[in-house]
Amino acid sequence: MKSTNCVKEAVLYEQAGKKVRCKTCERFCEIAVGGLGFCKTRMNIEGKLYTLEYGDISSISANPIEKKPFFHFFPGTRALTVGSHGCNFSCPWCQNWEISKQTFSQKVCNYISPERLVQLVREMGCQGTSISFNEPTLLLEYSLDVFVLAKKEGYYNTYVTNGYMSSGALRLLVEHGLDAMNVDVKGCKEAVLNYCGADVEKVWRNIKEAKGKGVHVEVTTLIIPGVNDDAECLRSIASRIRKGTGENTPWHVTQYYPAYKSLELGLYKGRTPVETLERAWAIGKEEGLNYVYLGNVPGHPYENTYCPSCGELIIKRYGFDVVSYYLTSENKCPKCGEAVAVIT
Repeated sequence: MKSTNCVKEAVLYEQAGKKVRCKTCERFCEIAVGGLGFCKTRMNIEGKLYTLEYGDISSISANPIEKKPFFHFFPGTRALTVGSHGCNFSCPWCQNWEISKQTFSQKVCNYISPERLVQLVREMGCQGTSISFNEPTLLLEYSLDVFVLAKKEGYYNTYVTNGYMSSGALRLLVEHGLDAMNVDVKGCKEAVLNYCGADVEKVWRNIKEAKGKGVHVEVTTLIIPGVNDDAECLRSIASRIRKGTGENTPWHVTQYYPAYKSLELGLYKGRTPVETLERAWAIGKEEGLNYVYLGNVPGHPYENTYCPSCGELIIKRYGFDVVSYYLTSENKCPKCGEAVAVIT
């Protein structure tokens, strides 16, 4: 067993006969003594559930908040971003498969305490935290402790997630200081079930619940030809964003590149054509979304923010950098005075 620093009793579980039921995510795994859940990061040890990766950090970097991507949440700032190992989805195209799909070590622990992480936020000149890279829900217990400390120091807290946490986990995250979530909607019901082994309705529920709890929400869809690029699916996603969280919720339609098992399964063998992304952008606008963005296409005009009323350029970007910023101090368009939905 790895260092006790990384082994900590889980906050959400219950007894289920001779097993324990993990209540961290919507899989609700029932785990026998000595066994692991689907994500391989939670173990039943003598009748209690433990996380094996509390503070076990596989990746850490100071990232522009735009990289998450968040385009309407403290633009131009940086978030100290950390991840661990494992995932509760089975996506064969995973872009971070090196940490999310590799065999999880139960012996090695690269521990960074919550206190030290918050110190690093200051030392690295960041304005907040982001739990990302792999699925952050697996770092639930660590997130809760980090978020409380970060809020005390005046920092913001964000999650980049597949949105499959349980309602109980989402409630705890918000109570402990979660400020913003970027949720990756992988596709429509059949594709998410077939490729990710998950029920996308639970993701939509969490998007709506998070918004209702005051969390800033942005949605990302990695557009994969043959999986989620048909007009009907894209229109459905855009429509549900508008109806569930409002027309000002940003939608990022992002270019896919081949990774992990996507080539083995015969999924598209090249990057998503820019024309496909532009079609998704147009569908989002047709469905009434005010802010739709192209991702992974640096220099494209659709990575900029425009006034939803008069079309004036508000924030010009190149990749993850804010090049020009024209919002007034009251977050209004300098040309027509329209309020722009950006948190600063």
